[in-house]
Amino acid sequence: MESSVKGKGEIIFQIICNVVLFILMLAAVLPFLLLVMSSVTDESVLLVDGYSFFPRVFSGYAYEYLFVSNAENIFRAYGITFLVTIVGTIIALIVAPMLAYPLSRSDYPRRKVMTFYVFFTMLFNGGLVPSYIMWTQIFHVKNTIFALLFPTLLMNGFYIMILRSNFKSNIHPALIEAAKIDGAGELLIYRKIVLPLSLPIMATIGLMIGIGYWNDWMNGLYYITDNHLYSLQQLLNNILSNIKALASMSSSVTVTQEMPSTGIRMAMAVVGVVPIMVLYPFFQKYFVKGIAIGGVKE
Repeated sequence: MESSVKGKGEIIFQIICNVVLFILMLAAVLPFLLLVMSSVTDESVLLVDGYSFFPRVFSGYAYEYLFVSNAENIFRAYGITFLVTIVGTIIALIVAPMLAYPLSRSDYPRRKVMTFYVFFTMLFNGGLVPSYIMWTQIFHVKNTIFALLFPTLLMNGFYIMILRSNFKSNIHPALIEAAKIDGAGELLIYRKIVLPLSLPIMATIGLMIGIGYWNDWMNGLYYITDNHLYSLQQLLNNILSNIKALASMSSSVTVTQEMPSTGIRMAMAVVGVVPIMVLYPFFQKYFVKGIAIGGVKE
């Protein structure tokens, strides 16, 4: 009797969990679906009826304007953004753990000073003007691809502190001591023990850094004036600014209809988010990989 009641309780709990997850799934999918449908809706219909999952009139003019009228710029910006995202994420995943790991070691004598230094950068920075002067006058990154790689995104103190906490809590000192007894050096320990056991957090940090690079347009705004070096986000923002300027300068209804600013905003959002959505599922397997690799029982 007790097991029967327990079984019914588990079934009810499972049903409730499924309903809640289904609602959360709808909350995530429906806004994106509305975004896509709005991007293929005729501008006049958008202005009259507003946003709808089932538009009365479809139109591909927004995508035609992006990928036909601005095809060369769009594909070049895609290439630059992919390059910057991939290279920047790889470099960050090489450099950040190499700083975070020593900070997690209790036998590193300067760990407290270095940890405070990293944490201090999370609270305060030099400000925009000094940063701009430093990157342009000392490092000369203006109008180079390095302007999209190095400022503000490469060495983020937040990511370093997360990695440090993960190394400190998940890498047991006994593993390091055992490896030293077997004759392993620090570099071998880091490469063969620390990194394999940290794949989930590395994948998570890598995804966060990659999204940061993909969505970044501030560095381009500050340091890039050559339109041949525009990233995707900067180019889309520039296109939207041009459309708004043309629409505000013209009082003609016909011209305004030929420049569907609302539909193009929706299309630009789709263009910017689709690559991340396509690549995201391939990273999910790395989130849990390595959790059960090794371990020490106390």
